[in-house]
Amino acid sequence: MRWLTLYARSRQIPASLAAVVASAVTVAVLTRDGREGDGPTDQGLPVLVLAAGAMAVSVGLSGQDPALDRTAAIRWVPRRAAHVLLAGAIVAAVLLTVQIPGGPMATAAFVVRDSAGLLGLAALGAALAGGQYAWTLPFAWLSVAIFAPPPTNTPMQVATWMLLPSGTTAGMWTALLLAVVGTAAYAVAGPRR
Repeated sequence: MRWLTLYARSRQIPASLAAVVASAVTVAVLTRDGREGDGPTDQGLPVLVLAAGAMAVSVGLSGQDPALDRTAAIRWVPRRAAHVLLAGAIVAAVLLTVQIPGGPMATAAFVVRDSAGLLGLAALGAALAGGQYAWTLPFAWLSVAIFAPPPTNTPMQVATWMLLPSGTTAGMWTALLLAVVGTAAYAVAGPRR
């Protein structure tokens, strides 16, 4: 159990979790009065919460000392993959938990899809640029999605996948592809040094 505590501290998990919870609670409190009780509202706010969560946990995708990580007598591939998958589950669970008291901001399928895709982007960012810059890919894609014109064709649906309703095929496949490719790249290659 001690190794798990040391791993969590070296990956800044307590601080990341605090940032994920704080962002979700802040958005839930600020939008509590503006929500209708009938169903999900605008998808922009849940996407912002999920993106903030993905960016917060992305700082833990690299350790404090790369040389120490390389000398560890453990298999890193399954541990890295588990780290990304668990981080995505936590980000999704926090948003789903926070939205329960005031009515849903988004459906569970929407939250799971976007959380998986955004964490895949963060993992890909860690593999390409290192843990300290892993947040840049989710941030960049979110910026494109927010300012893109309405999705009238498949390329625009791919560009704005995180804002599309949960039943959209292009959104689901884009998020799935990002989750698989990002997690696999990070698990196999690790964070860039």
